[in-house]
Amino acid sequence: MINTTNQKIDMKNGSKITIICSSVDQASRNIKDHMLTLNNWQQIKNPKELENFGVSSIYESGSFRIVELDMHHTQSDGIDKNLDEYGFPSYLLIFASKHRSKDEYKLLTAHFTGNTGTADYGGNPKQLAVAAPYAMRTILTEIKKQSENLDYDVSMEATHHGPSELKTPSVYVEIGSTQRQWKDFEPGRIIANAILSVDFDKCKHCPVALGFGGGHYAKRQSKLLFETYTTFGHIIPDYQLENVDMDIVSQAINKSSSDFVYFDRKSMSTKERNRIMDIVKSLQIDVLRESDIREMDEVPWQFFKRLYDKTMNLCPDSNLKLTDRFKKRLKTINTSDLTVEAAIIDDNLLKETEKISRKQIIEFLQNQEIAYLENANSTLANVILGVDRQEVKTIANNLVKQCINFIEKNHEIEHSPEGNILYIVNKRFNPELARKMGVSEGPKFGKLANGQSVNVNGKQIEPESVHEVNRKSINLNAMIT
Repeated sequence: MINTTNQKIDMKNGSKITIICSSVDQASRNIKDHMLTLNNWQQIKNPKELENFGVSSIYESGSFRIVELDMHHTQSDGIDKNLDEYGFPSYLLIFASKHRSKDEYKLLTAHFTGNTGTADYGGNPKQLAVAAPYAMRTILTEIKKQSENLDYDVSMEATHHGPSELKTPSVYVEIGSTQRQWKDFEPGRIIANAILSVDFDKCKHCPVALGFGGGHYAKRQSKLLFETYTTFGHIIPDYQLENVDMDIVSQAINKSSSDFVYFDRKSMSTKERNRIMDIVKSLQIDVLRESDIREMDEVPWQFFKRLYDKTMNLCPDSNLKLTDRFKKRLKTINTSDLTVEAAIIDDNLLKETEKISRKQIIEFLQNQEIAYLENANSTLANVILGVDRQEVKTIANNLVKQCINFIEKNHEIEHSPEGNILYIVNKRFNPELARKMGVSEGPKFGKLANGQSVNVNGKQIEPESVHEVNRKSINLNAMIT
């Protein structure tokens, strides 16, 4: 099993957030120039040994360091090791760079680096760099906030190019897509501000997803990052899926510190998805759908995982639904040691009630501090989840009572106290019984079917004598597990 415990940031003595800029990258120079105006920086004497690795200048300010290279970022494999060796250790690398595209697409973006196949643009083949998911979320959300009135899109990109030989968590932040945008004042200022907003003491460690599928600009993953309490590690797009094997998946999980996996299902063939799904399952990491991710909504990941695991154990094909009241409660209590309690009620009871009034049953559930389940076909599953055993039992019993009330209004029922069994009584007109009693088809059939007696050759035929009685039994005991 892969260890998906979130990586600890190595903040050894003198370690800083190092921003890697490049003098041969116009967008990088733009961002660097803005950063130099935003803080009080001290230029540090550059050891001659570092010049051999392309380092031309170093600046420091508080917890930040700017390192400028005289080469392209993609060729800077091992830069963290080299800086550390000569007294400039880092606990995070942020590459300030450009995004290149011929269509002049105005874009502010961030991504992680590495190669799933060949290394055509730096790095090593089949190697991924260590990702910095929390830093990327912090930077992108800040860029998004500051660029509301700017004619630029904000998005993640899929993992691509070098450097890959990095042991320090890193993230690329870029201005795209042509020379016109690279030198644009506002994007440079916004990205500089966003980079300098990174503060690990205040960084919320939300759950981390590993992404498979989708295009280069990772539109669905970006939407989830901006709209939910989730961030992403490496994203392997659809055009790289053929390179995905056990080694790449293992690297991606470990180097992203992934809590779970997300598939952009609409962009993938079923065959390719199933192939990668088998690899993921063999590594024992959860696969969450978009609906699951949205359902988390700031619920602590470790507790949500306990809910999710319980759900998969009891009802594998269902979708988990947390009520607003339950989410609100979870924000006010310590969830670290909470156990998940489940109540299971008779499936037929819920099905019969849902036929009568699904809306009112949903309203009842939504007014409780619980999670409930929906089947793949959107019908209700017969399981509710909570955190207090007695409370869950009480809610389950109240749900049973609600169901009985709805059924009683629409069906004839009988109750057997012995075993606590409810019988739904269905009476159905049987034409064959009517014929045996001498009733001919026609109006008299209709009367008997409607519960009226008829007279045949001076003999009164009661409707009860030509009706079949079926009793559907429902167990009213809720099982707590």
